[in-house]
Amino acid sequence: MEQNHKEHVRCLIVGSGPAGYTAAIYASRANLNPVEYCGLQPGGQLTQTTTVENFPGYPEGVDGNQMMMDIREQAEHFGADIRDGEIVKADFSKAPYLLTTDEGHEITADTVIIATGASAKYLGLDDERKYNGQGVSACATCDGFFYRKKVVAVVGGGDTACEDALYLAGLAKKVFLIVRKPFLRASKVMQERVMAKENIEILFEHNTIGLFGENGVEGAHLVKRKGEPDEELVDIAIDGFFLAIGHKPNSDVFKEWLDTDEVGYLKKVDGTPRTKVPGVFVAGDVADPVYRQAITAAASGCQAAIEAERYLLEQQ
Repeated sequence: MEQNHKEHVRCLIVGSGPAGYTAAIYASRANLNPVEYCGLQPGGQLTQTTTVENFPGYPEGVDGNQMMMDIREQAEHFGADIRDGEIVKADFSKAPYLLTTDEGHEITADTVIIATGASAKYLGLDDERKYNGQGVSACATCDGFFYRKKVVAVVGGGDTACEDALYLAGLAKKVFLIVRKPFLRASKVMQERVMAKENIEILFEHNTIGLFGENGVEGAHLVKRKGEPDEELVDIAIDGFFLAIGHKPNSDVFKEWLDTDEVGYLKKVDGTPRTKVPGVFVAGDVADPVYRQAITAAASGCQAAIEAERYLLEQQ
């Protein structure tokens, strides 16, 4: 591949998913001729869920993969140039901005839309991969509905874990909250709500070491008071296993140039998709620690593309 030839584009979209693909639809229709790099997980986190039931326009629900393929096809229909590959380096020191792919291809861009998303943190057990989509989930609001009147477990001790446990308690028959420490890290009000909920049982000082089941998750192997003299093995029967130990925004490539919060989420200027670098915009979960939904990601992709179009008009 020719390394020294730089390609120039008016709008480069980094990442794919509801935010990236929707940005590509809007940028294409505005004649920005966008180029989009899909990254390591084309379609993003939604490709990990089975059925998406909360996206407007799909009364019967839709397969996460199918929905992403539909939105991608829509972007391509309007002329978006969507490519496999990952952006591994960025230089925002001067415009046009210089970005490098994993194959060493260099692209200069007048505007950049960063929609690299976030990745749910997992415990790192082989069983999590084994049962992914068969009882293991990292999104309670996405998948909780499938566990009505069933028994589920949530792993984590912070606000997210408590929120997920409360959300699931409204659907499931029973919720175990598996907490590694002897206390909850969550805010006082969240702790009180969880403690008051009759169908939530908190398992303090428990570590998950494995999952079991023939057709999907049927239970979890836990260790109580790991490493202590009274350490014991505990098995619980569950139908679903929800991870709530946080997300990691995929922002490392851009941290040198853009502001992030303490976790790594890219910061927006005044609640807009703009960043402190003119012509560089953010969309989706890489800049959203709060909502993290397909619909909000798609909306932010639209906003970022409109901002990019306006920015380019002002530059003329």
